[in-house]
Amino acid sequence: RVTTRTLWLVMLVSLCVSITVCRASSPQEEDSAMENIVTEKKAEESHRQDSVDLLIFILLLTLTILTIWLFKHRRFRFLHETGLAMIYGLIVGVILRYAIHLPRDVSNVSKSCYVNASPPTLLINVSGKFYEYTLKGEISANEVKDVQDNEMLRKVTFDPEVFFNILLPPIIFHAGYSLKRRHFFRNMGSILAFAFLGTVISCFFIGLLMYGCVTLMKQVGQLHGDFFFTDCLFFGAIVSATDPVTVLAIFNELHVDADLYALLFGESVLNDAVAVVLSSSIVAYQPQGDNSHTFEAMALLKSFGMFLGVFSGSFALGVATGVFTALISFHFYLLRDFQLLETALFFLMSWSTFLLAEACGFTGVVSVLFCGITQAHYTYNNLSAESQDRTKQLFELLNFLAENFIFSYMGLTLFTFQNHVFNPMFIVGAFLAVFLGRAANIYPLSLLLNLGRRYKIRSNFQHMMMFAGLRGAMTFALSIRDTATYARRMMFSTTLLVVFFTVWICGGGTMQMLSCQRIRVGVDSDQDNSRRSTKQESAWLFRIWYNFDHNYLKPILTHSGPPLTATLPPCCGPLARFLTSPQAYENEGQLKDDDSDLILTDGDINLTYGDITVSTDASGSHTSSGLGYTGAATSDDLDRELVYGDHELVMRGTRLVLPMDDSEPPFTDSYNHLRM
Repeated sequence: RVTTRTLWLVMLVSLCVSITVCRASSPQEEDSAMENIVTEKKAEESHRQDSVDLLIFILLLTLTILTIWLFKHRRFRFLHETGLAMIYGLIVGVILRYAIHLPRDVSNVSKSCYVNASPPTLLINVSGKFYEYTLKGEISANEVKDVQDNEMLRKVTFDPEVFFNILLPPIIFHAGYSLKRRHFFRNMGSILAFAFLGTVISCFFIGLLMYGCVTLMKQVGQLHGDFFFTDCLFFGAIVSATDPVTVLAIFNELHVDADLYALLFGESVLNDAVAVVLSSSIVAYQPQGDNSHTFEAMALLKSFGMFLGVFSGSFALGVATGVFTALISFHFYLLRDFQLLETALFFLMSWSTFLLAEACGFTGVVSVLFCGITQAHYTYNNLSAESQDRTKQLFELLNFLAENFIFSYMGLTLFTFQNHVFNPMFIVGAFLAVFLGRAANIYPLSLLLNLGRRYKIRSNFQHMMMFAGLRGAMTFALSIRDTATYARRMMFSTTLLVVFFTVWICGGGTMQMLSCQRIRVGVDSDQDNSRRSTKQESAWLFRIWYNFDHNYLKPILTHSGPPLTATLPPCCGPLARFLTSPQAYENEGQLKDDDSDLILTDGDINLTYGDITVSTDASGSHTSSGLGYTGAATSDDLDRELVYGDHELVMRGTRLVLPMDDSEPPFTDSYNHLRM
């Protein structure tokens, strides 16, 4: 009993002490506990809102995919998947802006704190406790009462860096990785002219026209902020980036002329990179003195030097990363036994190219583009067959999702972005400038290029290229990256309208334009190529490069191509044996990589297709042997064999190798070849 009473007494004393301590510290601890509860509730609400925002975009993509299937099933070609994504984004944007309103809690909003500037971070002392507040953006006077709705709209507005660091890299890499190199290199001179010289012409032409428009707006009192000539040039640079994804999809489906497809695709791939570097060079234009918007020759030369330096540095970095990845896959040959690790390494090295270039002060778009081309040319040949299929399909999937996400976000942004500046005069001037700038790019350059082209760019091709100058993901990403000033906000709002118009009207009218211009469809590109001597069309510089690449770089970086012991002088025998892999000897005499996509010329090449072997030597003589063919092969026979030999079909990221039918002769135009 004594023990029990003692125990009860100790418990009672302890309880009294605890109550006393709690009462003594209750004011501070209760406040702290309440703050923790409020903070946890806010974090939970924020997490729930973020999940809802991401769910909205996933539902948008799901709805887009289902509608795409319906359009393909019904063979509707008047609207592309990107146009559908934009329409669904517009619908959701209208609902979020006008149909959904969160309950207003103005009691939590303080309006009595006045500062002379808008610092990005504020430290506020509230009763001895410091709280950190970050700047979210400017709110107009008539939107102060709708703080909660503004917060919801900000939630569905992504940081522009998300587009550059996450969504753009797979799109640009896929463009380089899936490039049809045979058609690209056959038209390489024209593509480079349109992509580099044409983009610069378009940029300055649009910039000059828009400067005249802005000057007129000032005189009539329609301009309510600063808009300088450099801003006009920047607008010209960002809207010069073409993205004819709608037109190219229809071209591929209808099998339009391969040269027209190559010109449009090659220009769109390269001029995106040129537009990015050009816009950054314009932003970097800084004359000396107080007025940073006056003309100064030295500042102009500095910007031009920056353009060349950034582009060449980005190009070199992209190629170097691709070569480095090829060396890793070449020396770690046993990695082929673990396809998952092989694919993961390829993916990470490819994506890191973009981030590495941005971290070094270069342009990631240029680097990742040429990294993709280099990876396709070298690293792809070192991968196992399963990893080759995986990488093609992986980047095709990422490209599809990222591109449709961007276009759906464009539609959403038209209503959720809170700082739009729509000016009718500027919009009309922009549309006129964009189309006139495109015309100043296509027609004069085509006239000059036709002076040296064997196969001319016909007038109907020029009209189609003029019509197909759609604007898309790159234009949007460049315009949304900086919306801090009045001029940039006006440019962003106008750019959205330009993208909508070109995708819906120009993209939707592709079929009618093809019919109006009487451009052939259903063209078998391989049979069309067999009538041309690709060897004679290629530039002499590229012939030299190809021979060097095939004889020396391919054996060093890949397991394909001739062994170095067969191409290097006898005095270099030990070095050649050291650098040549055993697999190269096993693969000698066979063309393992996709070299038929390139322009093949005379050189030490030995090609084996089925029962037919075609070989060339440095002197240019050709021999052919096989069951179905006898006699010496001519140059035209070799070119035709290079077209028909591998029978590869690259479609939707899958590489199919079709065997040659021995019952049909290899050198006939009636060969039933699957069309790409």
